[in-house]
Amino acid sequence: MARRSKRYKKAAESIDSDKLYTLEDAIAVIEKFPKATLDESVDLAINLAVDPKHADQMVRGAIVLPHGIGKAVRVLVFAKGDKEQEARDAGADFVGGDDLAKKIQDEGWMEFDRVIASPDMMGVVGRLGKVLGPRGLMPNPKLGTVTPNVGQAVGEQKAGKVEFRVDKAGIIHCSIGKRSLGAQAILENASELISTVQRARPATTKGIYMKKITVSTTMGPGLKVDPQAPLAVKAA
Repeated sequence: MARRSKRYKKAAESIDSDKLYTLEDAIAVIEKFPKATLDESVDLAINLAVDPKHADQMVRGAIVLPHGIGKAVRVLVFAKGDKEQEARDAGADFVGGDDLAKKIQDEGWMEFDRVIASPDMMGVVGRLGKVLGPRGLMPNPKLGTVTPNVGQAVGEQKAGKVEFRVDKAGIIHCSIGKRSLGAQAILENASELISTVQRARPATTKGIYMKKITVSTTMGPGLKVDPQAPLAVKAA
């Protein structure tokens, strides 16, 4: 078993591992955790009563968090012609085509956080599937990252758009922001994500949909959140 730091142990002492917290109370407790040297992320893990092996029970999507994620997002766009300029005007960090694909393939260059592509560039992007796919960076039309509206897509990513997808165990893991955002902003981000996942409930799911919610920090313990408790902040 890994040795825990004094900071972790102090944080763990402030929580009741058997208690089901409201989302608001859980984030208030996290706000009082001892600060780490880095600006930790606050993460949600949502256990769903779905079987992702069945296509009609796959839960995935993307949302723009009300307060972003608390860090600058580096956006790479595969585009050409007018779309290339549109991406640059919207604030994309890197824009190109074969040149960027070659840099990723040959040099292992990965200094970006999100990838967007115009539809006509998917022939180029498709060659990067084995590199971008495992990292969750492959552009996807369902998530709005393969789109002719590259300027809008760049703006959304810069504003704090996050993607979520249920894993093989039926769990969604998603960052809801840095601790430096403050408790209220993190609460509103978390509420927006939970509400969005609730709306994405597959029609084939019966009974309880959200089985368990856990909120935690990068280097801290997790708190159990009551999935049946009403959200303190309603999604806009």
